[in-house]
Amino acid sequence: MNDSVDQLNLNRLQPYLAERIRGFGTIEECRKFSGGQSNPAFLLTTGGGRYVLRRKPPGELLKSAHAVDREYRVMKALGDTPVPVPRMRLLCEDEDVIGSMFYVMEFVEGRIHWNAALPECSPGERSAIYHNMVGVLAAIHNVDVEAVGLGDFGKPGNYFTRQLNRWSKQYYASETEKNPAMDALIQWLEANMPEDDGRVSLIHGDYRIDNLIIHPETPDILAVLDWELSTLGHPWGDIAYQCMQLRLPPDAAIPGLGELDRRELGIPAEDEYVAAYCRLTGIYEIPNWNFYIVFNYFRLAAILQGIRKRALDGNASSERAFEYGNMARPLSETAVQLI
Repeated sequence: MNDSVDQLNLNRLQPYLAERIRGFGTIEECRKFSGGQSNPAFLLTTGGGRYVLRRKPPGELLKSAHAVDREYRVMKALGDTPVPVPRMRLLCEDEDVIGSMFYVMEFVEGRIHWNAALPECSPGERSAIYHNMVGVLAAIHNVDVEAVGLGDFGKPGNYFTRQLNRWSKQYYASETEKNPAMDALIQWLEANMPEDDGRVSLIHGDYRIDNLIIHPETPDILAVLDWELSTLGHPWGDIAYQCMQLRLPPDAAIPGLGELDRRELGIPAEDEYVAAYCRLTGIYEIPNWNFYIVFNYFRLAAILQGIRKRALDGNASSERAFEYGNMARPLSETAVQLI
């Protein structure tokens, strides 16, 4: 068995995939993608085409983390919907093949932008990309989950209560030093939890610019990636997550728009973006907006603390794991200023 995050046992992988994927061919090149903090991904170039393999990292992991089987299931279910996703080819739950669970999907040729300010684009193209981005998010939230077989993809009850409980436990399980800001956020979120309005939809959980594949020459979105945190839950958590992330400083490890002039860039202001989302999902407004923003600062800080812990333990997927992990404390301290 292979026990490395950065390598695959091709001697075991080649016959396994060739037997199960029609026209797969022989693996000619295997290259690990540089991005991705949780589940490492590899580009497989074969005589039959190009594929992406995404695996659960080996080693001791936090409970319920790195759910590649959930990623596979949701993208498979969305294959015939307006939500753009890669074509799923195979899920392997047999850890003896490469040392951990993995899935294979077809490679989608396009652009991935790592900076929310889209410095490579013109103002007109930035505007079009963000227009398409909110449209795809609305499409995700408008999916008929029962019709696509995802009616049991999440648990019942107040989504934000469940999420607060989950990420509080995950945070304390990965805590490497005391952070009073996180304690304060958890207490504030518990005390200010909005009443559950019963709204439930499919949510992505990590919807941001670098999880999208953009057409090489147009602003069209060809695929939404990284569904590890997807579930059934409250859609306003998704839209607030994206807006929170866009508030981050432009020089952060996850670069946001910070104090940048969005109008000059051609990127809609937060209230304009939220208004567009409301129109596309048939609602008038999103009350308690600050709660959802604060909640997502907390949630992202908890996620990044997990990355920091994996980096210290030697199980991180990305070389920038420490840089990402070190964002956890300042994110939580920023959120405290909003409560």
